[in-house]
Formats: sequence, C-alpha cells, structure tokens
Amino acid sequence: MKPVALSTSIRALLAAVVLTVPALGLHAEDITTPPVVKVDPTPLATKAGFITSFAPIVEKVSPSVVTISTSKNVSASQRNAPNNGNPLFNDPNFRRFFGIPGDEDNDSPKSPQPQKPNPRDKKPGKNQGNDNVQKQAMGLGSGVIVSADGLILTNNHVIEGADDIQVSIGTSEHKYKAKKIGTDPGTDIAILKIDLKDLPTVTFGDSDKIRVGDIALAVGNPFGLTQSVSMGVISATGRGGMGIVDYENFIQTDASINPGNSGGALVDLEGRLIGINTAIFSRSGGNQGIGFAVPANLARSVMDSLIKNGRVVRGYLGTVLQPMTEELATAFKTKNQDGVLVSEVEAKGPAAKAGIQTGDVILEIAGKKVVGLRELRLQVGSLLPGTKIDVKVLREGKEQNIAVQLGELPDKRVAAHTDEPKSEVPDVLDGVTVADIDDTLRKELDLPENTQGVVITAIEPDCPSAAAGLKRGDVINEINRKPVTTAKQAIDLSEELKTEKKVLLRVSGKGQSRYVVIGQKE
Repeated sequence: MKPVALSTSIRALLAAVVLTVPALGLHAEDITTPPVVKVDPTPLATKAGFITSFAPIVEKVSPSVVTISTSKNVSASQRNAPNNGNPLFNDPNFRRFFGIPGDEDNDSPKSPQPQKPNPRDKKPGKNQGNDNVQKQAMGLGSGVIVSADGLILTNNHVIEGADDIQVSIGTSEHKYKAKKIGTDPGTDIAILKIDLKDLPTVTFGDSDKIRVGDIALAVGNPFGLTQSVSMGVISATGRGGMGIVDYENFIQTDASINPGNSGGALVDLEGRLIGINTAIFSRSGGNQGIGFAVPANLARSVMDSLIKNGRVVRGYLGTVLQPMTEELATAFKTKNQDGVLVSEVEAKGPAAKAGIQTGDVILEIAGKKVVGLRELRLQVGSLLPGTKIDVKVLREGKEQNIAVQLGELPDKRVAAHTDEPKSEVPDVLDGVTVADIDDTLRKELDLPENTQGVVITAIEPDCPSAAAGLKRGDVINEINRKPVTTAKQAIDLSEELKTEKKVLLRVSGKGQSRYVVIGQKE
C-alpha cells in the first residue's frame, strides 16, 4: 500500500502522469524579493475551560484560503489518441481506481463508486473555435495567500502541467488569472501570483514548536466543494521515507484531508499556518485519518529561495551514503547503529576536499545527531552552499571532527543513496568468478571508463555472495577495507580471510557504491 499524493481532483491526477514541465526557474518580472509575511512564533497558551466553537479561528483563516482551478491546451491528436495516449489507461486497476469505465467491467458487476468527472471532459476556452487546440480541465486544488499583493502558497502537484491557472478567493466564485512564480518538486511546494492588492493573508506559526496531540484544523476545498473545514490532532511530526517527494519531513494529522485539499492550510488554535496540506495515506484515495502536510517553516524557506533565486538552493556534501545495519555497525565498530555510512565520496566534491573518506560513519552534522539518511539529507539540504560546518565521523573506531564547506546541490543529483543493502549472509568469494577489467568486459558489461577493481563475471545463484545481493557485472572495489585491482589479488585476499566469521566488501554497480557484509557458512 502506498501513500497517495493528492492531485486534488481526478483530472489532475491523470494529467500529472502525462505531463512534464520545467521544475524550476519560473519567475515573474515583478517579484524580486520574498514577501514580508506575518509570523507569530509564540507557543500556544494553555487556557482553562473548554473550546466550544472553532468558528472564530475559521473566520480568521478562511478569507486567505483560495480555490485553484487548472487547465491545459490539448491538441486534436492528443484528444483522439487511444486512452488519451497514456498506457496507464490500459491498466484495469488504474481505471477502476479512478472510476473510468472499460471493457473489463462489462461482464462483471461494479462495486459502488462515487461520481467522478471523466478525465477526458473538455472545458471550452479561448481556442474553442480552433479544431487543433482546446482547453481541457485538469482539476481543482487549494492555496493560501501569504502576502497582501497576491502571493499564494500551494502544492507543485496542484499546478504541474497546467497551461492556465485561475484562483477564486474565499467563498467567492469570481476567478482571477494566476502566474506561476516557481515550483520545487523536491518538497512539492509552488508559488503563484495574482494581480490584486490589500488581500487577507495568513499568519505563519512556528511549525518546529508544534507537539503531537495539538489540535489542528485543515481548511481547503475537498472534491471541489467551496471551502470546508475539518478538525483533528497532530498525530506525528517528522514523517518521511514514504517516497512522496525527495525531501520528506511531514506533519501527520487525522484532520480529514481529501482530493481538493492539496495546497490548503493546516492551522493551529490561534489560526496560524503550521502546514500546507499535501498527501494522504489511503487504500481508497479518500481520507482514512492519515494525512500529511509540509511544515510551514519548510514551505516558507522554499518560497523565499524560489523568489530570490528562481530555484531552491540547497547545500551539498558530495557523498553516497547507506544506512547502518547491525552487521555494518559491528564491522565499523559503532554503537547502536548510530549514524550513516559513507560508501562513496565524489572526486573533488566538498566532502573529498575536506578529507572525508569511504568507510567513515557520519555521526553528527553541524552539532546535530544524524539519525538516518533522511535526517542527514534534510540537514544538509536546509543549509546554504558555502556554509562551513563540522562533521563528526567515526573512522577506524575513533571519532574526529572534520570541517566541511558545503557546495551547491547540482540539478537532478541525489544527495544520498537510499537503497537498503541486501541481506548479509555467508562467505566471501565461494561460488563467485572474478576477472580483471579489460576493454572487452568493459564494453560487454557496460562498465564506466574509470571503473577500478575486479568484475564479477559469473556467480552461483545459491552461493552466500549471491544471497548477499552480489550479481554478475558488480565490481568489487575493496575486501575488508583493502583495495583490490586484480583478480589474483581478490582471490588471495579471500583465501587469507577464510577463518574470519564476517568479511566486508565494497562493491559498485550502476554508478553507485555500497558496503556489504558477508558471513561464513555455519
């Protein structure tokens, strides 16, 4: 079961599959500096008695919550293409989830489905008389006004792929054309602008100060209904690892969040913005009490960077990392699997220049303990390029601090390798055939030109190394922290280590390195 990111309507979900747009750099000429937003960082006061109505909070917040409608230009060839040109429409499960009728349903009774708009319905636009191009409605979402001159925070997936974006304010049905200022798919945040003045704005709270159990209200436009409010509590903070976006640090709430709520406000009992509603965890696509919101502090930071730079600028360490396992923790002499393991260091990157090495275990970044890959990535990504930080590492069982000056995260680069290592069981090279890397093998196995080590040319499927995840084409770089460059050297090392209960390998494949612990057969 996967968490479902809300595209805010069925049309938006379908369009997001078909369309791709430039993610960054969209910038309005009249926006040069971040808005001076209202911020109230004081913690919630504890008051005696009971709250009998949330109406005053809703009345304070709702004028600054907007409805966002989107559409795209569709050519005649796209309109007439089978299944709109999208192969996913051929998937019966995909069609059933979105309520799209198909031949597979003709001979079997249908389970009850809520009425949903057909994703191929078209809404006439200014090109109505043109047979080649027409407007096609995509969907509805929500947004929050953050400046009196019309800046609006919303989700990237609400407006992704749209050629036309319109906004209606509060409960008004009048629509205003919106400009796209910038987007950040990494956090699913987007900034829009409408040309109006003296608009009601939301006040930001300090999302770092919220506590599990605090009451929260979600304000938005679920299923296209004009402004709806739901109430719940903060169920958890710092949620991640769900694969919704690259930088996950979600607030979890049981306040009802449904399609159309995306981009809307999550507020506290003072009516202060603490999150931008983004996704749900659901079997059906509807609310099941687990919703996620981007913390207001993170959304505000992304907004400021988009407006100032036209893109989000993030710090970059220049390492490939992997999580610590019990076996790796023993091999690298760490306590309680603390930290993350450096399995590769980018040549001439910030970490390499500072002296960080493969096999180092990163324990702290800038004085903050590193719990796992996601936390480290968030910590580094939240810092600006050029920032000098202390990185505490464990090397050969001894802790040391290394001063690192962060670089800038390159576009489309992943700061951390999140694949879990395969299961680590029995013996080193039994059942494994290795060879020196020559031009023939390099071409046959598609190995990069600068690959160093010995390549696995054959591996028995039931051998310990195969069980540990090794496969043909993998390159062995190190055996028990010793570099290997020839097949003879690898075989000699494996012979020397036959009495060892566990052996540590560093292997690389598909451009990424990882450590693997292999144990002896019992």
